[in-house]
Amino acid sequence: MNSEFFDKRFPFVMDSLRNARRTGRLAHAHLVVSANPDFRHDFPILLAMFAACQTPLENGSPCGVCETCRLLSNGTYPDIFNLSPASKSRQIRVGDDDSMPNTLRWFEKQLQLTSMTASGWKIGIVQDADRLNENAQNAFLKTLEEPLPRCLLILVTGRPSELLPTILSRCQALHLTDNKCVYRFPRCADVPEILMKLQFHAQGDMLKANDCTDSLLDIASSMKDLAEEEVDAKWNPIIEKVKNQTESDAFERWKNSTEETIVAEQSARYRDMREQFISMIHAWFAQASLLADGSPKELLPNPEIMEPLLREQPAIQPRFAASRLALAEGLASSLRTNVNDELALRAFCLNVALKPAT
Repeated sequence: MNSEFFDKRFPFVMDSLRNARRTGRLAHAHLVVSANPDFRHDFPILLAMFAACQTPLENGSPCGVCETCRLLSNGTYPDIFNLSPASKSRQIRVGDDDSMPNTLRWFEKQLQLTSMTASGWKIGIVQDADRLNENAQNAFLKTLEEPLPRCLLILVTGRPSELLPTILSRCQALHLTDNKCVYRFPRCADVPEILMKLQFHAQGDMLKANDCTDSLLDIASSMKDLAEEEVDAKWNPIIEKVKNQTESDAFERWKNSTEETIVAEQSARYRDMREQFISMIHAWFAQASLLADGSPKELLPNPEIMEPLLREQPAIQPRFAASRLALAEGLASSLRTNVNDELALRAFCLNVALKPAT
């Protein structure tokens, strides 16, 4: 996604950034809020270009052609550091010392290193900032209150309510709201058909319910491998290019730092896919309930995922649909904790197929 895309979709946000850069009032810390994983991934890079561009346009936009803009856009800017949850608990912790990757202390140490770029800007991006635990959020306050020179901090989240008020008050919020959910994970097009079978063709049939469960689990299990493949495909050409253009000692230092970034990005990409998977299951049952209550399909946020149901047009009793939506809400809630995914999905599918409407 380039700046033209965001200009069309979020003109007021982009105009405010241009004006801030033009007048020298660009905030040192921003909070990017969006439910769209693509926006959460792409917009921080554009925001970094606003801050670090060496030859901005007269209206404040980044030029897109200077060395800094090119390095940021192709992923080879050496002074950009990412922090994201990588632990089993999916929390970002303070860390025992600054040598532990994906901890707050490690992240802050990277930002304190001398810049290696002509622009002198260091960019720190905290993906899934809502996963900063309370201790980490409190520890981060000093960095937000006393920013390092030429350092841009970007916190990214889809759940701003999980952040402390003290964090929110110290960041310039940029809301990239979108009514539609974006689903891009392995075999995402298969999920609506599976859910259709589960709710309307597997009623009272444990074998069919188990078949639906196995299909959903097969999709879920493929996400981690695909996340690693996608990130490796992105970074391998970059690593090879930097290797050919950089002295060996400098390359090894860059590669060591980059390997940590790659692991964190793989983890973040997997979590994005998993979150989309959970969201699609919940959205399908929510929209089925809306249809049962008489809502027209034209008003559904994501009518495309209801195509199997709209094609067959089965009779949907509001009470039945509401009870299944309640089960989907329970599944979404449990999958966002440390429960076993397979056990949670099996229990959910059996309940959908066998539990009477309440």
